[in-house]
Amino acid sequence: MQQQWSAVDNYMISEIIPQDEVLQQVLENNQRAGLPAHDVAANQGQLLALFVRMTQARRILEIGTLGAYSSIWMARALPPDGQLITLEADPVHAKVARQNIHLAGLDSRIELIEGPALLSLDQLGEVPPFDLIFIDADKPNNPGYLEWALHYSRPGTLIIGDNVVRDGEVINGQSDDARVHGVRRFIEMIGDNPRLTATALQTVGVKGWDGFTLAVVNG
Repeated sequence: MQQQWSAVDNYMISEIIPQDEVLQQVLENNQRAGLPAHDVAANQGQLLALFVRMTQARRILEIGTLGAYSSIWMARALPPDGQLITLEADPVHAKVARQNIHLAGLDSRIELIEGPALLSLDQLGEVPPFDLIFIDADKPNNPGYLEWALHYSRPGTLIIGDNVVRDGEVINGQSDDARVHGVRRFIEMIGDNPRLTATALQTVGVKGWDGFTLAVVNG
């Protein structure tokens, strides 16, 4: 099935998503630097960009930068005066991400904060609320990331949580994987919070069997 999922994704990408030399170079830079191949697929990157445009976002918070592939997709969809703040704990990943951000000509639009995300979130201080928040970092800390996302949101903020299906393991309450338990608690917190109207979708494609949550902060 994985071969067929990938073939369908690759067909859709080749027919719909314009080829982009900068984004391709970003992926090659990430691979050359030995970063894990956890970047979103191109059609998923375009989906994030469409979310930015549909919400008319001007301020984005991304928790988990990796090599800044998704950061670049989203930042490009911002208006000229928009800003994306992205948080990355790994210094090697952060170094590669900064190089990729510079390559994409987005130094003025993307601010990368290096350090453990929970600490960085605590130190952001009194900043204006974000219009869109993308959570795509270490899954055991997803519950804490959701709490901070709500802290820095406003009515109408869109909160996206990536990689929540875990090859179907999300339904295994007896899993010994801390990532699964982090995602399960994250999903339960979304469902229990009256401030959020949310859904979750499972996906298949070049990234395997996974999925994401979408939650809008209520008025």
